[in-house]
Amino acid sequence: MLHLISLNCRYSHTCLAQFCVRNALATHLPNVPLHISQLTINDPYYATLLRISGQPAQAVLFSVYIWNHAYIRRLIGDLSRLRPELPIILGGPQAAVLDNLPPNCTVFFGEIEGASEEFFSDLQAGTLKPLYQAEPSRSFPSPYQQEDFHTHLKNRQLYYESSRGCPFSCSYCLSSISKGVRHKPLELVKKELRTLIAAKPMIIKLVDRTFNDSPERALALWEFLLTEASGVRFHFEIAPDRFTDAMFALLAKVPCDVFQFEIGIQSCTPETLVAVNRRMNVAQAEANIRRLVALDTIHIHADLILGLPFETAASFLDSFNQVFRSSPHYIQLGLLKVLPGTEMQARAMEFGLLFCAEPPYEVLSTRWLPHEELRDLYEFCECVESFYNCRFFRSLWQHLRHCGERPSAFFQALLAVCREHGFFHLAHTQVLMNQLLVHVARQRHDGRLLLDLLRYDWLRCGHRFLPKELEETLQAELRDRLRRTLPQELEGLFSSRSRTEFFKQAVFLELSAEAMAALDLDGRRAMLAFTSEQEGGVMQFNRTVALPV
Repeated sequence: MLHLISLNCRYSHTCLAQFCVRNALATHLPNVPLHISQLTINDPYYATLLRISGQPAQAVLFSVYIWNHAYIRRLIGDLSRLRPELPIILGGPQAAVLDNLPPNCTVFFGEIEGASEEFFSDLQAGTLKPLYQAEPSRSFPSPYQQEDFHTHLKNRQLYYESSRGCPFSCSYCLSSISKGVRHKPLELVKKELRTLIAAKPMIIKLVDRTFNDSPERALALWEFLLTEASGVRFHFEIAPDRFTDAMFALLAKVPCDVFQFEIGIQSCTPETLVAVNRRMNVAQAEANIRRLVALDTIHIHADLILGLPFETAASFLDSFNQVFRSSPHYIQLGLLKVLPGTEMQARAMEFGLLFCAEPPYEVLSTRWLPHEELRDLYEFCECVESFYNCRFFRSLWQHLRHCGERPSAFFQALLAVCREHGFFHLAHTQVLMNQLLVHVARQRHDGRLLLDLLRYDWLRCGHRFLPKELEETLQAELRDRLRRTLPQELEGLFSSRSRTEFFKQAVFLELSAEAMAALDLDGRRAMLAFTSEQEGGVMQFNRTVALPV
């Protein structure tokens, strides 16, 4: 028996490569039994080791990535001492950087679909060499089998590739090592996606490095998915400046929560983009993100990377401000990883890159960012991650976009408050984050407006009562006042029969004229009712109605 083992980040994830390897082995060694184990890096180590060592396997095979590198290195060391006769085969992008391997280990480079017959015959005969190199394959069919959907893939995310390779040559990315893009035939992609959709997975993530590298092809697949989706969500990695009017026309018809876009900006600094071989029209990218967000049906996730060449603290914050103003739903501010084998690693001395010696090789300092400044920016990024990348404070962020203030200055002030209150060592609850934002608001000239916006955001997230730091008038008082003053019937809200139930279910808030104007509702002081119905849109807020008082 051959034992195929994946170590994922979490239970809901799967390893696409594991199924590709399974199919290749089944094709070339049809008489050898195969066993798949899907584990996670959060599983107890000792129990995982015993589980693997207890399997009567002819060989074990691991896919090695940045996130499981350390776990697998520990496993193969202990497995080799327990069972020195057991062949261990290591593939995947990080297999090459495992050093001082035990003598029973074999490293496999490249795509399993391009493996030579020699590899399979040596595996069957028990005469594996230390190293095998595969050629790129033109054919990479979907590796899933029908029974997988009821066993290995049940209640998990599905990963699918309609192409391999990337049109970009970003110097920090492993995809830059192999040149060009290989696309599957469009009809084959449709056929394979139909099979995946029929399995009703949680989500189908297309792992194409740049799904819209060919806008015409992307448009054709989106048109297909809109007719076939049937309640399934799809995730795409998108280049922000490769959109056409025809694509926008189609995306305007996409129902809410069917598509998700992950958009790699990485930096808005021209010198940085040149240095990392990432040519992009930044202004066009920003305009396209705004246009996508305005649809309010597609979740937009935008990425920036901290620690790239030529990026100073000031230019990184400028990049953040530009991305913030384009209003994505999620801003991921990740650290540069200096991966072995990339151009970035080869130019590390030129760029003054100091980075961690172990995976995931996070940058520690650069010629343009001393360690102390990078450390401060890292905490800035953690602050943004917690406060921005949730649905709790959206109208507050919208106010920051329109008031002329640099958003980074607001988050730097918020970061100071977070440090003062030990935020990074506490559970990041909405209650705690709201308290810290109240603290910031009370130190500002526009504090009363910010407090109103925090009240509005709190209630449209579905809460029935304001927290004590925001409460000005008790709900009971507002409800009694409105019972006395509102008419017996209000079209679209309640009839005389449903009036009592409306007052039981709705939550009320009185807002200043300034807050109403900031929310683009009305320029007059008003009373709002928050109902239990949801408005729709990406954020799924509770419906808000201005009352005629």
